[in-house]
Amino acid sequence: MAEPCDLPAVVARQAMASRALSPVELVKSCIARIEAVDPAVNAMIARDFEAARAEAREKEAAILRGDPLGPLHGLPLAVKDLIDAKGLPTTFGSPLFATNRAGKDEAIVAMLRRAGAIVIGKTNTPEWGAGGNTRNALHGVTGNPFDPGRSAAGSSGGSAVAVATGMVPLATGSDTGGSLRNPAAFNGVVGYRPSPGLVASDSRNMSWIQLAQLGPMARNVPDACLMLSCMMEREAADAISVIAHEGHPDSARFADPRPAALRNLRVAISPDLGFAPTESAIRTVFAGKCRHLAGLVGHVEEAHPDCRDADEVFGILRGVLFLGRHRELAERHPDQVGPNIHLQIAEGLRYTAADVARALSMQTAMYRSWQGFFERFDLLVTPAITISPRSWRELYPAEIDGKPTRTYYQWLALAYAITNTGHPAIAIPMGRDHAGLPFGLQIVGPRGGDLKVLAAARALELAFAASEETARPQPDIEWLKAQPPLAEAEGFRAFD
Repeated sequence: MAEPCDLPAVVARQAMASRALSPVELVKSCIARIEAVDPAVNAMIARDFEAARAEAREKEAAILRGDPLGPLHGLPLAVKDLIDAKGLPTTFGSPLFATNRAGKDEAIVAMLRRAGAIVIGKTNTPEWGAGGNTRNALHGVTGNPFDPGRSAAGSSGGSAVAVATGMVPLATGSDTGGSLRNPAAFNGVVGYRPSPGLVASDSRNMSWIQLAQLGPMARNVPDACLMLSCMMEREAADAISVIAHEGHPDSARFADPRPAALRNLRVAISPDLGFAPTESAIRTVFAGKCRHLAGLVGHVEEAHPDCRDADEVFGILRGVLFLGRHRELAERHPDQVGPNIHLQIAEGLRYTAADVARALSMQTAMYRSWQGFFERFDLLVTPAITISPRSWRELYPAEIDGKPTRTYYQWLALAYAITNTGHPAIAIPMGRDHAGLPFGLQIVGPRGGDLKVLAAARALELAFAASEETARPQPDIEWLKAQPPLAEAEGFRAFD
């Protein structure tokens, strides 16, 4: 019989509303799963169990009184360690911030609490979210729940592992170069990167550059939709949020979108977007998955939008972001900042104002070209990530199929091409790859087409669930409980 912590968020919420499940039981179950499994994977780096238990008792009392209940009433939530949750550490995975505690909630955490969520702890991330491998010198590495010796990807790797293993039904994440989508793919869960302006952030120091977006992570699409619908309040501190929300559709439409009529969809498929260094084995797996897809949707055609300048645009604009946020810190404390930060700052310093102007112009041209592409197609489908999970001891893939990668983030190209243009994208599980590890499908929609993407993802998820070959893989919890603590592994907190 499933433990309460393994219930989907939507199911658990309904059970609590009908008094078939108590918030106290659910929090107790999540805490027990964290204590049993987290030593093997190291996803939850800060915990607030006593506060969570107390809040669960308050949520239970509200149910018994017949009070109005929020959409997330009683649901445990984990918060990525780049995002403030009052009273809990926000370390950014950096030894320099080991003692930093949040004095208030970041905007999305406050929104989720208002919807009834119970914050149970913080999840691991690479230092300052830099890189697709969740490891840092403060909290160590997060292991993949299907093989703790392999990477959980990143930077929302701790959140993905916590959700995949039933520690929590919901977790926050953020996405610049795929930091929601990549770990979702590696760990067999759902990660959604919304259109800019849909989910506000009050922590950006460069609010007009919209490469980074906050989003939900869950075990299935309906749970992600429910969470997203509670993250859409306006936030004046985010320059784009207020503008984007004027006349925005009611968030209730996002809570439970109707599954799309798949036979009406025109879908473009691409293993590499014409430029991403996709592993040959992943190309083969993707081709096999696309045969299933072709049997479900109305029209499938191999095609992709223009991505010829994607590497340069992302590299320059990412460099600008890192210079603006991290240069002074890295120069003051060079021995306490990790290699990815140093690499990114060195890259950023190479660029001139002319480079930035060129990147912004190319980004605009790319965006306009993509609008024409999405007049021909409803959706674009790719692998969510270019490789199968590798050992976490490899800080980043230095080569793919024997060819060197140019940067520590080039292997994330399938994700950051979409980041450049601001289109909504979701990663959903689609069975396993050639190595028996989770395989994620990336679904991209037109400008502002969040509901279209979510409706299609929901319909595809339902169809995939009918076959073991395409259904969401689930980690073996009993096996994980028996694994040695990851903290005992050599190189657990090292970068080499």
